[in-house]
Amino acid sequence: MNYGTIKNCDIANGVGVRVSLFVSGCTHHCKECFQPETWDFAYGEPYTRETEDELLRLLAPSYIDGLSLLGGEPMEPQNQRELVKLLRRVKAELPDKNVWCYSGYTLETDLLSPSRARCEVTDELLSMIDILVDGEFVLEKKNISLSFRGSENQRIIDLKATLKSGRTVVLDLDRKK
Repeated sequence: MNYGTIKNCDIANGVGVRVSLFVSGCTHHCKECFQPETWDFAYGEPYTRETEDELLRLLAPSYIDGLSLLGGEPMEPQNQRELVKLLRRVKAELPDKNVWCYSGYTLETDLLSPSRARCEVTDELLSMIDILVDGEFVLEKKNISLSFRGSENQRIIDLKATLKSGRTVVLDLDRKK
C-alpha cells in the first residue's frame, strides 16, 4: 500500500483533533474529486512499519481524539489488508482513540454484502471503525455546508451501533440545536 500524506492535528476529517492518513488507490474516480492524484495505487510513499510507528506516535498525545482514514479509497481490498494491521495496533496500544473512515463504497451494498470491495479482512476492519462516512462524492449533490462530507448522498454512520443493532444508524451532525 502507498499513501499520499499524513496530516497531524487535522480538524476537518472527523470530530475533534485527529491524525489523518490519506491512502493511495481508488477505483471510483468521482467527478471533480478533490484528490484525483490518489486514484493511482502507486501514488505517494510506500506504507511501511516505520510509517505505522509514526502514526502511533502522532496519535499518542491526549489532545488527539483519533485516527481518520481517507484516500484514495481505504476500503479497496489491497488497502484493507494493510489498514487492518494498523487498526489492530491502534486498538491494542491506544484503545481510547476513535477511528473514522471515509469510503466511496456504501455500507449495505458494498461492504456488508458480496461485492468487489469485500475481502477476507473486511468484517474485522469494519469492527474496528467507529464512524464510517460512506458513499461516493456526487458533484450534482455537492453541499459545502455539510459537516464532514462533500455531497448530500454521503452518510455519517455510527458503525459500532450499526453492527450491534443490525440496522444502519446514521448520525445527523448538521441538525440545529
